[in-house]
Parts: sequence; C-alpha cells; structure tokens
Amino acid sequence: MSSNITTPAPHSGISPAVAPSERARVFVVDESHPLPPELRPNIDHIITEDGQPVDNVYSEKQQRLLTEPLYSSWHPGRMFVAMSNVGLFFAIKQSPYVPDMMLSMDVKTPEDLAPKENRSYFVWEYGKPPEVVIEVVSNKIGGEDTEKLAGYARLGIAYYVVHDPFKMLGDSLLRVYQLVGARYELQPHEPRWLASIELGLTLWQGKYEDCQDLWLRWTDSTGKLIPTGAELAHQQTILAQQQTILAQQQTILAQQQTILAQEKTLLAEQQSLLAEQLKQQNEAMAAQLRRLGHTPDA
Repeated sequence: MSSNITTPAPHSGISPAVAPSERARVFVVDESHPLPPELRPNIDHIITEDGQPVDNVYSEKQQRLLTEPLYSSWHPGRMFVAMSNVGLFFAIKQSPYVPDMMLSMDVKTPEDLAPKENRSYFVWEYGKPPEVVIEVVSNKIGGEDTEKLAGYARLGIAYYVVHDPFKMLGDSLLRVYQLVGARYELQPHEPRWLASIELGLTLWQGKYEDCQDLWLRWTDSTGKLIPTGAELAHQQTILAQQQTILAQQQTILAQQQTILAQEKTLLAEQQSLLAEQLKQQNEAMAAQLRRLGHTPDA
C-alpha cells in the first residue's frame, strides 16, 4: 500500500518541515548497534503518524495476519519486532516508507512507546534496518514494483515481499525478492523460504476472522502454517480434549485390567477349591475301600 504519512516520496528531496538550506543526512548504522545518544538526530520536525486509516478491509486483516501469529506462536529463540503500517525512517530529511508489514530480528520493542523516537521504526534507534518488508498492493500507484523495489534494496533489507491479491501489477499474486549484493533477485518457485530468519511464506486459502479468502501466511521449515492465536487456542483445546479422552480410555482400560485380574484370582481360587474338594473326595473314597477290605489304587 502507499504511505499513510503525508510527506514527499522517499528520495524525493528535502521535507517541507526542514529548512531548504539544511543538507539531508542518511544515517548509517553498524549491525544492530544504535547510534549513541550524542549522535542521534533531532526528530522534532518529523511526523510519525497522521491518523489516516488503512485503505481497505483486506489489507487491514492481512497486516494483522502477518504480525499477530509471530507473537502468538513463533518461538525463534531470538528477539524480534513485527510491525504493520508503521513508518520506517532511514534519513532525517527524507520521507519514510510505510510498509504493510516489517520484521526485524535481534531487536526489541521499547518498553515505553510514548516518546516520539519509540513510535516508529527509526533505523538509527534500532541500529539496523528490518530483515523483511512486505507490501500488500492496493492500487497501481504505490510503486511496489519500481521505486520501492529499488529503495528497499538501497536500505539493505534482505527480503522484500510483494503480495498483489487483486492483481493490480500483473498476474503474479506473490513475489519474494532476496537481496544479493546490492540488487534484488526474484525467488521463482515454492517454497518461498527466508533462510536468515528461518521462516517461509505461502498463499493459503481459508477463513480468517470470518472472511474466506486467499491470504499470505508464514510457515515453518516443514511448510506448516504458523498459527494465529485463535488457531493455537483451538489446537490446544482439541489437544486437551484428546488428552481427556485418552485419560478416560486409560482409566477404563485400567478398570478392565483390574476386573480381569480379579476374575483370574477368582478363577484360581475356584480351581484351588475344586482341587481340594476332589482331593477330599478321593481320600474319603479310599478310606471307604479300606474299610471294605480293598486296597485303593495309589
């Protein structure tokens, strides 16, 4: 989608909020190390949000489907930040990008979101650009396959994903680009695997929040969907029910085994009693034969 922040397009020159005489500066950071406080730029002039809504219902739901499951069900063993429709600021005098979704590894969300420097993704605050940026195409003027394709490559974003659900840019519903050197190369085939973050992407036909549609979803290394919180809760409910049924079956089996053991004990007692009765009968018969002058067979 196009930016919701009403400033000039990225790389378009000086922001109106900045004096024309001031030279634009792009802040380059080292790995995931934020700039020290004394080197951080003044951002009083920057507009981080303008309150405008997203452009359509599908995009709003798709953005949430790309962020919420990561926090609900993904456990990469690393810190990460997943954001949707948030400004990606990379320079003081240039307008930000506002991707539909971005994912940044080995960083964490600030505890206090009130300060202005914590309201958006400022590259110099987080110390690195995000690894993944996803754009959901809503119209033909967003520049997803032109300006943004070149711009995200310049920022060094490892993976750039274009989801075109309404085929505004062509017949391809999904394009996944990987940065190789300074340029993006299109990943041509499924599965769309993002190796450095150990996540995959796939198009999934299904119902999300009561809407049946074709959605972009995260997957694990086996191709299994990363579940939403609701899906995970449902899976856990089913698992709990299955465990309850299994426990009941095990209880019934234990009861049956107890009954069987009791029956075996009773049978053994009956056999022992029968053997004792037979022994007594044989002894009585032998005694009777002896009284009659007969010698019983041994």
